[in-house]
Amino acid sequence: MRNSLIFSCLLFSFVAVANPNWADTTKSYTMPLMTLTPQGSVLLTWNEKNANGLVEFCMATSKDGGKSFSDKNVIFASNGLSGSRLMRPKVLVRADCSMVAVFVENTNPTGKRSLNIMLSTSKDGQTWSVPQPVDTDPTQGIVRGFYDAALLPNGEVAVAYLKDVAGSTKHEERDLRMAITKNGVFQPEKRLDPVVCDCCNISLLVDAKGTLNVYYRDNNDDIRDIAKMTSTDNGLTFSQPQILHEDQWKIIGCPHSGPFSTIFGSENLITWFAGGGTEKGLRLTNQAGKRLVLVSDVSAKNAYVTASDKDAVMLWEQNNANNVSQIAYQKVVPNGTIQWLNSSENGTNVNALVVGNQLLVIHEVRNTNKRNGLKMSFVAL
Repeated sequence: MRNSLIFSCLLFSFVAVANPNWADTTKSYTMPLMTLTPQGSVLLTWNEKNANGLVEFCMATSKDGGKSFSDKNVIFASNGLSGSRLMRPKVLVRADCSMVAVFVENTNPTGKRSLNIMLSTSKDGQTWSVPQPVDTDPTQGIVRGFYDAALLPNGEVAVAYLKDVAGSTKHEERDLRMAITKNGVFQPEKRLDPVVCDCCNISLLVDAKGTLNVYYRDNNDDIRDIAKMTSTDNGLTFSQPQILHEDQWKIIGCPHSGPFSTIFGSENLITWFAGGGTEKGLRLTNQAGKRLVLVSDVSAKNAYVTASDKDAVMLWEQNNANNVSQIAYQKVVPNGTIQWLNSSENGTNVNALVVGNQLLVIHEVRNTNKRNGLKMSFVAL
């Protein structure tokens, strides 16, 4: 029954290649993101930008754990399509195989920047609806971004994001908002925190108990530590913000580096960078704020964490012995050791999935022509 469900949901033409064709050197390939769907397939998304500035938000699927992928499908294309590690486009997949794509578009690319978070839906992963804004506020010429999106236990969609504050004094340039659908239609946004770090990404996580967790970088008199808020009623109400781990990082400005989170069995894992206190560097904690991993090398940056029920892995960028940036990783176990991903020099923006007893890794490769490429690897766990 499970195999027939996978086949009926994913109506793609599969090709016997290790990954989609990223060989066009006139294009830049960025923003890779993988997720394991409820049907057991690997869903991969990325952006392609051609020489004329047109950006395509693309997806492909794999039924064999990443060994081969379907032909790519273009979800949306626009010269204003935006994306970065701090607001990565993503696709959410429901148990009935319907999909929700969330991305950022600059709807005024020739004038004052107007970033809007957009949502498009699909019943089959082939045909997509006309994108609609997540925020029902019609104000243009402002920034809405640094977002994350999640499917709630009741099937609705939640999007948390930072939004420009009208009449900002720079003390609260952006605040933390959330918009949630009701019967598939976004309701007016609600403000979760009036003063936050202005340009750090957010991480949303619906955990094993069905609790919606919001992880973000707070701003308390320029102490910019990671905070968490939780909701047990599908985003109707939230707990008060609580600092996840007392880094005590005081910085007059935004570090452009927020948290990433995942589920590890019944536990939540969260990773981020802090440049203050006695433990500078990348850290990984559980939901209670207990530190599990600390990477203190001064070159370490851009951490990511992924897990299955039995394995969890933290990945990041760090200079190797030749002073070249390379992808490093470490299993989240007592006394885990740092490993280097083979042939990942000049790698950046790493993303990964634990699939069975293997780690499936994808990352951007910085090329001399300034157009990044993508590379996929397998690591035995």
